[in-house]
This record gives sequence, structure tokens and C-alpha cells, in this order.
Amino acid sequence: TLVLVQDVLSRFHRYHIIFQNVGVRQNGFSLPRQHSLVHYLMLIRIFGSPNGLCSSITESKHIKAVKEPWHCSSRFEALGQMLLVNQRLNKLAAARVDFTDWGMLSDHILNYANTILGM
Repeated sequence: TLVLVQDVLSRFHRYHIIFQNVGVRQNGFSLPRQHSLVHYLMLIRIFGSPNGLCSSITESKHIKAVKEPWHCSSRFEALGQMLLVNQRLNKLAAARVDFTDWGMLSDHILNYANTILGM
């Protein structure tokens, strides 16, 4: 929570000199970088999570990597099936990138193939 962030940040600013005194950070800290953390709480309250990061990003990855392969599985010893689905999807994505780089998915080639196949 933001209250916890504020508490930890306050304690850091109160005690950070200890690291310099015992030789852990002999040259001190990068104060501009540390100072910028002071503004994070206000900016989070105004604009939301920093750098556009939020739990919805990991949630969407979780859906693609776990939920969709789960639905493709037989539910019996599903982990191996899920890993295989993810492996195959990754290979298909890599092949698509390669095919695009080689010009195999450009519009005119697809139109030509459709014409040949009578589609």
C-alpha cells in the first residue's frame, strides 16, 4: 500500500547514513535518484501506477500462459499439456516473425496463393 511505501521511504531517509558510516556505501547514495522516490507517492495518487505498470499486465500474461492452456488440456495431469501448448504457441509466434521477415506473409503472396487455390 502507499502507506507502507511512505513508511519504508521515511525509514530509509532516517537511517541511510548508517550504510555510509559502516562502509557499505562509502561514497554515499545517488541523492537525485533517492530524492525522486519522495515524489512517487504523490504521482501514483495523481496518475496511477508508475511507468504504466500495474497488475493488469501480469494478469493478461497469466491468462495467456495459464488459463488458456488449462482450457485446452484434458485436466488430467494438465501441467505437461499446458507446457506443451505454450511451447507450440511460442514456436508458432517465432515462425510467424521469421515468415514475415522473409516476406512470406506479405499481402501479394497470399493473394497469389488464394488465386492458385481458387479461393
